[in-house]
Amino acid sequence: MNELSFEMESYSSELGKVEISPEVIEVIASIAASDVEGVASMRGSFASGVVERLGKKTHGKGVKVELSETGISIDVYVSMKYGVAIPDVAQKIQDYIRQALLDMTALEATDINVFVVGVQFDSKEKQNEAPEVDY
Repeated sequence: MNELSFEMESYSSELGKVEISPEVIEVIASIAASDVEGVASMRGSFASGVVERLGKKTHGKGVKVELSETGISIDVYVSMKYGVAIPDVAQKIQDYIRQALLDMTALEATDINVFVVGVQFDSKEKQNEAPEVDY
């Protein structure tokens, strides 16, 4: 295992090795977390926000992956929708990421830390919308 990639166990030495970069793990974790009901958005850095405004989609936004001798540690930064049960949604985020990572790479994360960095309310238009009434 080196800093740039994580080497998977090879089942057949004659075929070679398979390496997965941390960026791939970031993308898998970001998409899995975004799929959880109650997640409003992923929070990236200022640089990823600038890049996204210039037209390039950053799929690993809001995720930091650290590879060490002890395993894979994933930090996820999310904004939740107002009114959801934050502990339940955070647990689902951890479950979705763990399962997606296992299914796609056969790797298990040692830590999946969820950081709730914001709460998103409904837009003002939805809140101020009056129901239609027939007279």
